[in-house]
Amino acid sequence: MRKRACRGISVTVWLCLASAAHAQIQNPNSAPNAVQKGVAVAAHANGTFEVNLNPQAPEDKAEGSTLGRMAIDKQFHGDLEGTAKGQMLTAGTDVKGSAGYVAMERVTGMLHGRCGSFVLQHSGTLTRGAPQQSITVVPDSGSGQLVGLAGTMTVTIADGKHSYDFEYTLPAAP
Repeated sequence: MRKRACRGISVTVWLCLASAAHAQIQNPNSAPNAVQKGVAVAAHANGTFEVNLNPQAPEDKAEGSTLGRMAIDKQFHGDLEGTAKGQMLTAGTDVKGSAGYVAMERVTGMLHGRCGSFVLQHSGTLTRGAPQQSITVVPDSGSGQLVGLAGTMTVTIADGKHSYDFEYTLPAAP
């Protein structure tokens, strides 16, 4: 499906889902999650996103650390147009600038004109202000036209704005 001009991300996501459902109705014998045949093509995507993190109760406070859980709600813009929902576990310490988190989020939308969803797995630490992060596509989590997606994402926060760089491979479109 080609990217269509539309207002609002929910319309883009709806068009992607409708296109995938239509393709399945047209060919009911096709397996929607079967890995596509073809050569994997390396690509790069970048853009911005907004994120809402909503703390979930209860926090677990103890001497030296606090464990927490948050709901993730995102909207991606740029080469990846879509939404994401997920869960994050956090650990903060009494040492300023030291913390850690792990998270899982399902991204649904359009990546360079191909519709579907995939799951990102996050792991990050902050050691006295020095960040280290790993964000990876969960193997075989791609659906729709994103079946076979693999890759890593880097998130940058500058002046309160979030951006992403996504290095990925995806089987060539049939």
